[in-house]
Amino acid sequence: MGKIANKWALVTGSSRGIGQQIAIGLAQEGCNVIIHARKKENTEKTVNLIKEYGVKFDVVEGDLSKTDELHKMVEVVKEKHGGVDILYNNAAIMSEWKEFWDITVEDFNVIFQNNLYSVLLLSQAFAPKMKENGYGRIINITSGIKDTPQLSPYGVSKAAVDKLTQDLAVELKGTGVLANCLDPGWLKTDLGGPNADYEVETVLPGAIKLALFDNDGPTGGWFGAQDYRS
Repeated sequence: MGKIANKWALVTGSSRGIGQQIAIGLAQEGCNVIIHARKKENTEKTVNLIKEYGVKFDVVEGDLSKTDELHKMVEVVKEKHGGVDILYNNAAIMSEWKEFWDITVEDFNVIFQNNLYSVLLLSQAFAPKMKENGYGRIINITSGIKDTPQLSPYGVSKAAVDKLTQDLAVELKGTGVLANCLDPGWLKTDLGGPNADYEVETVLPGAIKLALFDNDGPTGGWFGAQDYRS
């Protein structure tokens, strides 16, 4: 049992892929996990995977692109757990492949609602209590995507997440709450596709390293999970 044993973590989009691996990694450290999916029934596999570690768990549902569902999810978490100690803003969607000249403002709006605005709203919802407690970790999943103008809405949304994380880190500096970005690498997931460089399991142990930082550890940084790959 390590530094985050018995703490509570919320991992958005943790019914599969990167989020599922993060949930497993947290459970291996003795951390209690709130598993999130758009529908609760989709969380069954992740629940079964973390049960063997003997941690407590909960499941919540909500489409993060719909503000009313996001706020309802937050209310449920606060009512049942008072908040969370660790927040992984992992859930994201990929934009449609289009020639740059055909991309519309609406394309950006759809991606930003899920990939950026949800990060902002969830951070605003949970960070104040973390600050009050003198402890918290906010880890925002970013991307190293570049030179792909056909996926500009996705790439720009992740660049915005990077900047938002930096601003959040400054706002929380010295409070014991750290905010950092995690690039998982190009992984073989539903979002990354079958031609990606790495298997999804390689996001561990790097993805958990950021949750294990001490209170005076790095904040506002950008870390690559593949840098820790054995």
